[in-house]
This record gives sequence, structure tokens and C-alpha cells, in this order.
Amino acid sequence: MTSSFSDLSAFRALLADLPGQDKLASANAAARDGQLTKPPGSLGRLEELAIWYRGWRGGDRAEIVAPQIIVFAGNHGIAARGVSAFPVEVTAQMVMNFQLGGAAINQIARCMGATLDVVPLELDRPTRDFTTGPAMEEPDLVAALRAGWEAVSSESDLLVVGEMGIGNTTSAAALACALLGGAPSDWTGRGTGVDDAGLALKANVVEAGVARHGGAGDGLEMLRRLGGRELAGMAGAIARARSLRIPVILDGFICCAAALCLERTESGALDHAVAGHRSAENGHARLLQALGKTPLLALDLRLGEASGAAMAIALLQGALACHVGMATFAEAGVSDA
Repeated sequence: MTSSFSDLSAFRALLADLPGQDKLASANAAARDGQLTKPPGSLGRLEELAIWYRGWRGGDRAEIVAPQIIVFAGNHGIAARGVSAFPVEVTAQMVMNFQLGGAAINQIARCMGATLDVVPLELDRPTRDFTTGPAMEEPDLVAALRAGWEAVSSESDLLVVGEMGIGNTTSAAALACALLGGAPSDWTGRGTGVDDAGLALKANVVEAGVARHGGAGDGLEMLRRLGGRELAGMAGAIARARSLRIPVILDGFICCAAALCLERTESGALDHAVAGHRSAENGHARLLQALGKTPLLALDLRLGEASGAAMAIALLQGALACHVGMATFAEAGVSDA
């Protein structure tokens, strides 16, 4: 599907005109939940998830039959500063691994019955080192946003996005610090497993990037200056899902940093999204709190590639299975309190 924007101004206009929930569907879902054979609230957040999902998808009863997972990959100029424990060549090597079915996300997607798409974004042309200038020019950012927008299938009924990109935890930390404030060390984590010296180096790089670019514009402008193509791809996909009323499960720190750029450009842009998990990456819990998202899982994951959010698909499927399949008190002949 062709995107309907060619510059950032047009994309901002799209964000400002996103559809909201189907209030009637949400009310009907809440009414049904109150009639099911269980004490009120006894299924906890599963009840909230089912009502939330139906509010976005509409209809009398909803179930997930076509979940889509998209992994975006990009390379960062900032990696040349030594912020990762792995060389930049690993990005392309992991893309090949995804395509051959050998990564963790391939196994999880298969278990969840999800389609997995891999979208490499100009891996031979890394973004610029954001300590010396903006990571991307506007056409580069728009191209990555469009790639994300166009990767979402209109036939999907649930979207999970993830990433692969050596150096991208540094980019995500810089975005979080620039948009939410605090010290660089509050947002900088070990990523691929850097040692103490590497962690200090990352924090210094984040500090330099924020000092150069902080406060220069809204979330999209910060994404241009401090982000990466794979972060922009995720942002474009999340926005496209909203335009199609497809619910989204957010992945870890990097995905949530990309989502933050949308929210800080247009408040409420993430109402169709839930947080799949809280990762072990430093700063993710604080970022989720800023987004107002309570994670569904907390498994100390820090792999990326949409792995944590993909695991949460099962929770949402279970919530809807109960919502759709349980009998009401009247159907079961059980006395209602």
C-alpha cells in the first residue's frame, strides 16, 4: 500500500487526524464482560485487554487470526564510536538469520501463528554520527517512515514491531533523554553487553548528542536528529496500524523510544498500543512510566527483534478466547450475584 505522505509536514497532519476507538464496540465488550460466568474483575487485566482490543477492532466479538510481526533493521553512524560490543556487520548477518528462520523471533512467531516480515533499511548507508550533526536529513527520515507505513498489511488484526541495529540502544537512550529529561546515565544501559568502560562511553556519547540536539523540535524532529532508520520504520508502522485500527503490542526499550517520538509529536498517538514487556535494559521501566504503559510481561529480556512483544501475543489471544468463548450466566444457567 502506498503511503499518503511525502514530507514530515504531511506525516504530522496524518498523526493529527488518527481515528479513535469504536466507543460502541468498547461499551458492548464491557457489557459482555459483566455477563460472563466469573466474579467481576476476576480475570484482571485480561478483561481490560479484551475490551481494549474490541474497542479498536469493532464488531460484536473479536479474535486474533492474522497477527503480523515486522522487524526493521538499520545501521548507525554512532556505532563507529565503539558504543556496542558487536561490529556493525552483525546487523546484516542477523537480517540473513531472520530470513533463514534461525533467530529467536522466528521460533516465537511460529508458536504464535504470526506472519514475520523483515525490512532492512539501507544497511550499506548508515545514519550519521549524531554527535557531529543530525543522524538523518528529512528525506531519509521520510523514506524510513514510509517503509514502515507500507510494511503493515491491511489484513492484519494485530501488529508487533521490533528492530535490529548495532548501536541502536545508544540512539534510543539519546531520544529518551532529549524528550524526557534526566541524566544520560538514567537512560543508558549495557545493550549488547558492554563492560563498565563501554557503558561510560555510551553515556558520554548520549550526553554529547543531547547537548547538540536537545530541545530542537518535536518528537519527529528528535527522531531525525538522534534516531535511526529502523526506529523510524517502527514509528511509521505504528502510525499506519492506528490508521487501520489495528492494535499494536510494543516491544522493548528501542521500540518504545520510537513510539515516544510519535506520542511527543501528537498526544494520544499510542492509544491503540499496549506494552508487551519490561526489558532488562536500563531506562525501559522509566520510559514505560512516561508513556503510561504497564507492561504485560517482565522476563528480563533484552534481545530486541520484537521477541518480548511477540511472547505477549499469547496473553492477548488468551484474553480474547475467554471473552469470546466463555458462557454468560444466562447461557450457563448459573445464578448471577
